[in-house]
Amino acid sequence: MSAPLYRVAAVAALLVLMSGPSGAENPPDLPLDPAIQRLVNAVSTQQLRTTDVRLVGFGTRNTFSEGQRGQRGVFAARDWIAGQFRAIAKSSGGRMTVAFDSFVQPKTAEIPRAVEVSSVIATLRGDDPARGTVVISSHFDSRNSDGNDATRDAPGADDNGSGTACVLEAARVLATVHPAATIVFATFDGEEQGLFGSAHYAGTLHDARADVEANLNNDIIGASMGHAGESSPNTVRLFSEALPHGTVPARVNALGSENDSPARELARFVKETAGAYVPPMQATLVFREDRFLRGGDQESFSAQGYPAVRFVEAHENFDHQHQTIRVQNGIQYGDLVRFMDFDYLARVTRMNVAALATLALGPRAPQPTVLVRQLGYDTTLSWKPVPRAVGYEVLWRSTTDSTWTHVQSVGAATSATLPLPKDDVIFGVRAVDAAAHRSVAAYPTPTR
Repeated sequence: MSAPLYRVAAVAALLVLMSGPSGAENPPDLPLDPAIQRLVNAVSTQQLRTTDVRLVGFGTRNTFSEGQRGQRGVFAARDWIAGQFRAIAKSSGGRMTVAFDSFVQPKTAEIPRAVEVSSVIATLRGDDPARGTVVISSHFDSRNSDGNDATRDAPGADDNGSGTACVLEAARVLATVHPAATIVFATFDGEEQGLFGSAHYAGTLHDARADVEANLNNDIIGASMGHAGESSPNTVRLFSEALPHGTVPARVNALGSENDSPARELARFVKETAGAYVPPMQATLVFREDRFLRGGDQESFSAQGYPAVRFVEAHENFDHQHQTIRVQNGIQYGDLVRFMDFDYLARVTRMNVAALATLALGPRAPQPTVLVRQLGYDTTLSWKPVPRAVGYEVLWRSTTDSTWTHVQSVGAATSATLPLPKDDVIFGVRAVDAAAHRSVAAYPTPTR
């Protein structure tokens, strides 16, 4: 678009922004990639059910059941998961490898003894060595009312057989794809005792200076009905942290960037992308790292400075989480297959596949800056060219909106001046490749 026309468009958008209480003007629908849509459609409800039932069949997957033999216990489940990944890898042309991430977790105040923790990691090598890694994860260990009880059953159908089934299914449908970025399919051990497996793996990535672009963590995503019978079959919650570790609060207050951490931008990307490919499913953005005073494996990635989000079903039922199997006062307790909704799990898995494929096939996010050399009534943004990008889009929203409400293409230009005051709106910039894949939007840093 030429500069005069672009300025006219921006002025028109400004008038819309100022015309109502929220200034909301939905961006145009994302163009869909038929190849990604085929991957989304390939997700099998029956395969998810089969995987979940098999995981429940190990009786318990408690981390302290590592010494049990035969077809029971966490290591029996681990070996089966690894076998599934290896079977899937046969279709990857040698690009997918499978490995254990094993270590001995020392005794802590919360656990009775040292224990071997062993996660299963499948890696699909990307074609672009300049790109980083995107991780889809879950944990496969389970627990009953006593987190350290390795004797009684802990079926873990929803927590977290559902997430593990999702990761395995994502690996199955993506194994033949040639992504630009490397994709890691991670199933962690030791989550229930303290995020042991994910903390070790994320720490290993950090120590190796791995370039992790995103983590999509799935934990408790397989039931659509809550304790009181409430049901939201087309909604999933998506959690994201506000302030990355090491953030200086005074600077956040000066910039007003408390809702624009890399994790928040990733959450917005997932919501928009997954919603476009898997209607009528919608991700409800929850602006906290996890549920109130609770946690999950995405926190291990956040702790290392990596953007991470967590998928969780819309309504949890605590009768079926962290419960020993029993009937008490006429209520069935326990995380049993009978309470799963595999159609719902399939829809959430499709959302993961849509977001994961777009992240891995599309361009990397730009690193924009906003010029603050002097006071002014407009805003100048600039960024360096992104490999494989053929164009860029500037997005903006009011400071009270949770998602982007306006988008403007600037073609292949690597700078733009908009007649919009940076005092009143939040800006982002994203890259677009030749297949119309959009990157995650990036929040601009100030430069003089």
